[in-house]
Amino acid sequence: MTDRSLLFTPITMRGVTARNRVVVSPMCQYHSDDGGPTDWQFMHLGRLATGGAGIVFGEETAVEARGRKTYLCAGIYKDSHIADFRRINDFIREQGAVPAIQLGHAGRKASCHAATKDWAPLADEDAADGLPPWQGLAPSALDQLPRRFLPKAMDKDDIKEVLDAYKECCQRSIDAGYDIVEVHGAHGYLIHQFLSPVSNHRNDAYGGDREGRMRFALEVAEVVRDAWPKDKPVFYRVSAVDGEGGLWDLEDTVALSKELKNRDIDLIDCSSGGISGDSDMPMVPRVPGYQVGFSERVRREVDIMTIAVGGITEAQQAEDILRAGQADLVALAREFLWHADWTAHAANDLGVEDPFGQMPHEYAYRLRQREAAKTMPINQGGAETQAAMKALLG
Repeated sequence: MTDRSLLFTPITMRGVTARNRVVVSPMCQYHSDDGGPTDWQFMHLGRLATGGAGIVFGEETAVEARGRKTYLCAGIYKDSHIADFRRINDFIREQGAVPAIQLGHAGRKASCHAATKDWAPLADEDAADGLPPWQGLAPSALDQLPRRFLPKAMDKDDIKEVLDAYKECCQRSIDAGYDIVEVHGAHGYLIHQFLSPVSNHRNDAYGGDREGRMRFALEVAEVVRDAWPKDKPVFYRVSAVDGEGGLWDLEDTVALSKELKNRDIDLIDCSSGGISGDSDMPMVPRVPGYQVGFSERVRREVDIMTIAVGGITEAQQAEDILRAGQADLVALAREFLWHADWTAHAANDLGVEDPFGQMPHEYAYRLRQREAAKTMPINQGGAETQAAMKALLG
């Protein structure tokens, strides 16, 4: 391996080492069966694991059934889910990657159709198809999202139930063979709903000023860190800013990240968006690397590891992010759907010795043979070779 590529330098977090700094970001698939993975997830994640990434995340995975967005969303809220996730993770590990899970709760985003129907809210008539709408949870009972039912404003019992669900799902995730857990506190899901003044109108200990609005997020962090093995890292995904018209901003995220660090969270995964209002906060422009600046500032001001994600598609772009100290890891999502072997091609582009080594040996040895053949002189074999080719060509 060349010493000039940071992207292909291993990184160790607690007792877990990833062979490179490339992360497959969580991507919801809407192919689960009552929360459990199917052959689709095995194919999808197996395909990405063979491409050479250091860390492979499954999709956002709900800690309870009512915390899913759709009936097709992933969950790990039943013991029966463990074996199927374990099968996938064993395969990911066989390919040299680190299996990771992102635990989340949709909150008021619950009770809708899947992405192919643009997340349209479930209606009473959907019950005839076995898809009755259900009531989601939220910090406040607001109608900012179109749903059949207003979300239930969570009381103390609801909060305790959700915290207990995170704890239980951590144990199931350990049993399923995951080495990294990430708390999903972004994208307008339940934790983000508590953080933003747009969606949190509470006047108790879980609302009001920033300290109150951060309370639930920090309690989740404490529960997960306590439940997760001490020799394995815990990540936390944040929306660094709410989104167009929102109120939670980067200053708030830096403050939250400092508190997360104080609770032994290992890394902040810097995303954005998910909650909007009528403020003058601008839309986050979808330009290449559009969230890298968020990662850079959190890393610098909090002195904590970060992931840069969003609009990262080129090998040199990813390398430059790491070299500039803007992140410790880079994550790709849709680019992997288009180009599952992106990591191996990035290794080749960056001059890594034996880029085929990022791939399974079943692929690598054939590709090495082809590469070696390219270096053979065209006229190797002299007149005998030329004569043989003429004979074959008639």
